[in-house]
Amino acid sequence: MLQTAIVRKQLFDIRTVVWRDFQVFRRHLNRYMFSRMMAPLLYFLSFGWGLGVIASQGKPGYYEFLALGIVVLNTMNISFNSCGFSLHLERLYHKTLDEYLIAPMAAGSFVAGKVISGTLQGLLSAAVICLLAYMFGIRFVMNGWFLLTLALNCMIFAATGFMAAMLIDDFEDIGNVNTFVLLPMSFFCGTFFSIDILPATGRAMLECLPLTHAGYALRAIGAGQPAPMADLAVLFAYVVVLSAGAVWSMRRVRLNSQGRYGH
Repeated sequence: MLQTAIVRKQLFDIRTVVWRDFQVFRRHLNRYMFSRMMAPLLYFLSFGWGLGVIASQGKPGYYEFLALGIVVLNTMNISFNSCGFSLHLERLYHKTLDEYLIAPMAAGSFVAGKVISGTLQGLLSAAVICLLAYMFGIRFVMNGWFLLTLALNCMIFAATGFMAAMLIDDFEDIGNVNTFVLLPMSFFCGTFFSIDILPATGRAMLECLPLTHAGYALRAIGAGQPAPMADLAVLFAYVVVLSAGAVWSMRRVRLNSQGRYGH
């Protein structure tokens, strides 16, 4: 009975966090949808109509390759930013995170709520890109495995953004995560070209990164092939490790804040 009550309390806390973020998101929905369409549209126009003409010579399917690469790239950026930058501002500038720090809410529940919120925003951006791809005449298979791959990718980078927001105390430094971590992955993890053309050492390094496996899995599923369980297992392992890191970072911030509130 006690265990059931605890689970219900945790689920209620998670829903509270998600609902609060949803209300903020809903007020800016039109702006959000427009801004999420611009970058993918530019990628389609520049890489698709520009490099695509060259890359597709004698090698059909580059447009599908590009579209799915843009999907994983955009979900990475949206999920990271929705957790990372907004939570960083809430913690250091707006101080609205304080209400959660002093609330009787488990760190895991707060992390789960924020990661779910970031994941949902990432999935919404993926839906926008898939719609754009269909408008450009690009077709690929979308099923439950496709959605699972996207969700895992979103959770990975939402948890990464959460950790960055909790551990970094300067706004410029959190921008450096984008510059030195996300931006290189955007271009080298098989988003715009296959990493098979790289030297073996470079390929091995890139295959340690989650975005590479998300691209592998999404393209295999999009082509109608069986879901690549090895790639999905790697993504799931990243989710577990980074979520644990996010919970640890939340507990660390809460512990450091106890002196301020006299706890």
